[in-house]
Amino acid sequence: MEQGRLFLAILLSILVFFIWELIFVEKQEVKTPQAPEKISQAGPVLAPISTIEPQDETEATGEDSGRHFKTLQVRSRLYSATVSEKGAALTSFVLNDYRESMDEAAENKQLISPLNTSGTLLLRFAKDPAAQPPHVVYTTDFSGDILEIADAARSLSFFGRLSSGLMVEKKYTFYPDSYKIGLEVLLTNTSNQPIENSLIVGLANPPPDDKKTFAFEGPFAYANKKLKQFPVKKLDKQNGLTGDIEWVGLEDQYFMTVLVPESSADSTIQILLNKMDNRLEVFYFKKERALQPGEQERHGFSVFLGPKRMSDLKAAGQNLDKAINFGFFDVIAKPCLWMMNQIHDRFIPNYGIAIILLTLLFKVIFWPLGTKSYKSMAEMKKLQPLMAEIRRKYKDDKKKMNEEMMGLYRTYKVNPLSGCLPMIIQIPVFFAFYKMLYGAIELRHAPFLLWINDLSAPDRLFEFNFAIPLMTPPYGIPVLTVIMGITMYVQQKLSPPPGDPSQARLMMMMPLIFTVIFINFPSGLVLYWLFNNVLSIVQQYYITRKTV
Repeated sequence: MEQGRLFLAILLSILVFFIWELIFVEKQEVKTPQAPEKISQAGPVLAPISTIEPQDETEATGEDSGRHFKTLQVRSRLYSATVSEKGAALTSFVLNDYRESMDEAAENKQLISPLNTSGTLLLRFAKDPAAQPPHVVYTTDFSGDILEIADAARSLSFFGRLSSGLMVEKKYTFYPDSYKIGLEVLLTNTSNQPIENSLIVGLANPPPDDKKTFAFEGPFAYANKKLKQFPVKKLDKQNGLTGDIEWVGLEDQYFMTVLVPESSADSTIQILLNKMDNRLEVFYFKKERALQPGEQERHGFSVFLGPKRMSDLKAAGQNLDKAINFGFFDVIAKPCLWMMNQIHDRFIPNYGIAIILLTLLFKVIFWPLGTKSYKSMAEMKKLQPLMAEIRRKYKDDKKKMNEEMMGLYRTYKVNPLSGCLPMIIQIPVFFAFYKMLYGAIELRHAPFLLWINDLSAPDRLFEFNFAIPLMTPPYGIPVLTVIMGITMYVQQKLSPPPGDPSQARLMMMMPLIFTVIFINFPSGLVLYWLFNNVLSIVQQYYITRKTV
């Protein structure tokens, strides 16, 4: 019987998936790569980062290092942010609609780590080593301390002057009901000599921690019409690129900070891991040119700091929705995400119910295939006595046994492989669901029913203060997963048993093995698999009774 081999193939597929996450998604090692002389893809580095290291503050600015730096607060419906005169940097960005964890006392989500004391969106100038952040001190023309963003966009401007005679105006524009911020840099040559320079805009935050995660976290870019990710552990092999760079940024599982230039052609990005300050830095270079005395040059950008939610990214435009990518199964996962959101937003505001209804939709679509499969399985079950007799009679002649089996199938017009089709179809859907449920911010902290208060996390009833083997914290009773295992056992009992004793033993272990594998999967994925099993049991029972 080929059913055992089929289940073994499914098991191996999921085990590969599971082992890949546990083994090949390695811990991120914090290494500081040397600044390369050129980038690993075509195009020169406009200015090696090593030439623009920060200088002593008093040397760089001529200002008293004890100066008090003014910090301005920006408040909108979506976030609260702070901008410091020191480097005119964005030093805090707290999202009002998201929390750090499910804990009721958890603070709102902070996108700029407190460990990043210099902030982000710092400006550098490739040929002015003395003008490096955060040591350049800017002044602002805003007289207050709090900028409220209510019904219209409002701006903050900061002004600084470099020793070369370059006057810098850094202007932020904040919009109501948007995670996008405008950034405008005006450079004016106030000297009597041409100034050759290249503007560099830097994003910074601590590198991803060493947790194992299936989702990519770190620097990424949309360049040359493709999404490019830069694993931190491989920065010594590739730490940048040159070309048509539409945006570049830093992302984690659910949130991102992205810099979008108005002009994307002939741009360069470079990424460094600053081990001394434990800071991952992404530098965006503008093309170098000479600025004549009295000439002014404008550089326009927009910045997105917020959740990786498809609706927000599409509203922001500029291909930011390309940041959501589910890899090989993207073509299945994105329609699943869209349909799940449609069900949630238009009909039932519960993502658990949305997953159930989406599973039901898939079952309806594949119902004819399932019917054909279960009919074949029912016919196979009728043939079990004849198959057992053939195995007994030709137990010492495997070749003759297989010939007789094939003859039996032809006589009764049964295809032993037709029962495999629904399982095979479910495998890509399963992986697409896994990727979607693991990466969709909609499911982050999304409750279902009773004890399941986060569909992106494993289900746990109660919480124990001791570790459980093979289980990731928090430790508790995986009720939903256990029920899923039971449904798998019921399915197994409805299916014709394998004639091979070794396959029969494997089949007996399958529900337990799957239960162990699923124990740390997101509860949303377990819910999908459980409800799919229930529907399959109903369909199989109905078809079997009808066939018999």
